[in-house]
Amino acid sequence: LPRKMGIDIKHKHQKKHARTEPVTEDPYIHLLVKLYRFLARRTEAPFNKVVLKRLFMARNKRQPLSLSKLVRQVKPHGDKTAVVVGTVTDDIRLLQVPKLKVCALRFTEGARARILKNGGQVLTFDQLALRAPKGENTILLQGPRKSREAEKHFGPAPGVPGSTSKPYVRSKGRKFERARGRRASRGYKN
Repeated sequence: LPRKMGIDIKHKHQKKHARTEPVTEDPYIHLLVKLYRFLARRTEAPFNKVVLKRLFMARNKRQPLSLSKLVRQVKPHGDKTAVVVGTVTDDIRLLQVPKLKVCALRFTEGARARILKNGGQVLTFDQLALRAPKGENTILLQGPRKSREAEKHFGPAPGVPGSTSKPYVRSKGRKFERARGRRASRGYKN
C-alpha cells in the first residue's frame, strides 16, 4: 500500500501566550505563587488553579473591588469567606459594614479598619491556605475589569453602524465630530 504523506506543520512560530509566572518582582507575590503552585498541583481543587492564574495577572487585570460591591456579592452566600486576588478598597457611600471574612492581596487602610471594627476578619493568602487548602466555604470575587477608561475605546471602530466604542476626540464640544455621520442632515447618520 502506498503511504500518504502528511502535511508538515511548522510549529516554529507557535507560542503560548498565557503567563506561567508573574512579571512583578514583588517577593511576596512570588512566595504566594510557590505556595499556590504546590496546592494547585497536589489538590484537585479548581479553586487553587484559579488563584494561581490570577496571581500571574497584570495589575490592570486585578482591578480593585470596593467594600460596597463586596458586601453586595457576599450577602446571598451567608458566612462564606470572600477571596479577592487584588485590592479591597473602602467606600464611603456604604454606611453599615456587616461582619465579613475577607481574604485579599491588599486592603486600603480605611477598608481594613471598617472590616475589623465591625467584628470581621481580614486574612492573607497564606492564612487562607492553612484554613481552606481546597477553597472550602469561599467565594471568589473580582473587581470590574472592563471599567478602565481605555476599555471604552475598544471594539468596532466608532462610526461603524452598531458600534458603541468611544472615539478618541480632542475635546467634547459642539465643533468636534458632531456633523457627518452623526446627524442625518449632514450626509448620513449611523
